[in-house]
Amino acid sequence: MNLSLHQRALGKANDRFQVNEFPDASSLELRDFLAPYLDVLDPQKALVLSTSDPLNILNALRRSPERVECIANLKRINDVRFINKLFQTTNHQLPVGGLFVGCTETPSLRKERIMAKFPRGLNHIYFCGDFIFKRIFPKLPVFKDIYFFLTSGRNRVISQAESFGRLYYCGFEIVEFKNVGGKLYFVARKRKTVMNLPNRTYGPIFKMKRVGKGGKMIEVYKVRSMCAYSEYVQEYVYKLNNLEVGGKIKDDFRITTIGKYLRRTFLDELPMLINVLRGDLKLVGVRPISQHYLSLYDDELRELRLKVKPGLVPPFYADMPKSLEDIMVSEKKYIKAYLDKPLKTDIVYFFKAFMNIAIRKARSK
Repeated sequence: MNLSLHQRALGKANDRFQVNEFPDASSLELRDFLAPYLDVLDPQKALVLSTSDPLNILNALRRSPERVECIANLKRINDVRFINKLFQTTNHQLPVGGLFVGCTETPSLRKERIMAKFPRGLNHIYFCGDFIFKRIFPKLPVFKDIYFFLTSGRNRVISQAESFGRLYYCGFEIVEFKNVGGKLYFVARKRKTVMNLPNRTYGPIFKMKRVGKGGKMIEVYKVRSMCAYSEYVQEYVYKLNNLEVGGKIKDDFRITTIGKYLRRTFLDELPMLINVLRGDLKLVGVRPISQHYLSLYDDELRELRLKVKPGLVPPFYADMPKSLEDIMVSEKKYIKAYLDKPLKTDIVYFFKAFMNIAIRKARSK
């Protein structure tokens, strides 16, 4: 590996754009991680800076003699007020296939730092206050206004799932990531140009797009059990971890600690009663799923699903399948029975599911 070329590339970019020095230049681990991506570039096509302001990226690139192929922004995104705006600006300045390098401090890395920084006992008290003020406040109405007024958005607690979700939302895909020096560094590749991104909500109740009857996309209400923006990395997390027993994604880092409790008690699904009342769902029926998850099913089941409404109580809790293949068999059996005898089938499946949940403690992970 040619570290000297890597260092020269960084140095030329910094000199040319007069930005901050590469903060971890002494870290062999970080250089080893980034070198395969930066060393292959013409130094004139790589921009390295540390900024929380999208305008600084635009100003730096105005002095560039040619379009860059890599932008490395080494400011933690925890200190960026408008993260999506920064990501979108970066996206627009890169060609498709261009690289974006950045970093964040995840909650686990933040906890390690706080626990090491303060005396024992005090560190737990500080951590609790830090979590409430910098993790919970920015997500709640009124409180978020207080938080941003006092901090300008600096030093927020942002999860890995949210960081990656925002990147996918803004047209990138994750190539690689690594914890180095108390930060999570990522390399992302531009996969498409994004325009006019709709606003997303941090709120505890949100809407997810799911495939309904006839292939119509419906918005299903749920209590948030995953980090914000998690839906945009579903395919990535599936490729990373695959599925476990019950057809769920294995080791899904998108699920929050509170979210695990919500799922065990079914509280996360209560708002779906709104969809039942609106007629998007029925009480018993196949689980409303995303387009990505539907793509994992075989052609026969995809066609069968288009003939029925999804439901609040899925056949999963009646049959308790163990694998994706078992889930497909269960759903095919239910749909075919429902198409033949709708009322009888839903009554039978409802009581089977009720018995498994109440007596056998069947739960969704």
